[in-house]
Amino acid sequence: MKRLVFAFFSGLVFGLGLLASGMSNPAKVLGFLDLAGAWDPSLALVMAGAIAVGLVAFALAKGRRKSWSGEAMLLPTSTQIDARLLIGGLLFGTGWGIAGFCPGPALVALGAGFGPALIFVPALLAGMLLHDLWLGDRA
Repeated sequence: MKRLVFAFFSGLVFGLGLLASGMSNPAKVLGFLDLAGAWDPSLALVMAGAIAVGLVAFALAKGRRKSWSGEAMLLPTSTQIDARLLIGGLLFGTGWGIAGFCPGPALVALGAGFGPALIFVPALLAGMLLHDLWLGDRA
């Protein structure tokens, strides 16, 4: 139960942050990616803030064996940059640039009733399913 409570409040804080920063709006993301047009740097500021918070959080988590919810700490250990990572990054960036959504903001936009999210989220889920079918246990 404690795990679910932490998951709920973590998701709530994340979603509220996306709404407060305007990052659930694809126009903000597309404005950031439009370097040759009317570039909107606000996404870079949101990312910088998220990185700063993440650096502190990961520094604190690194010395812990269990999370605040009591779960074992499972931090990534791989630092390898391979073809799989690069291809995944290219696919993610392409989808992000076309739609203006990444998964978190898409779910927030879906919850807020933003029409394009009704198309993006099922496509996201289909991509996740294809990934699992393609990679199986290697994922």
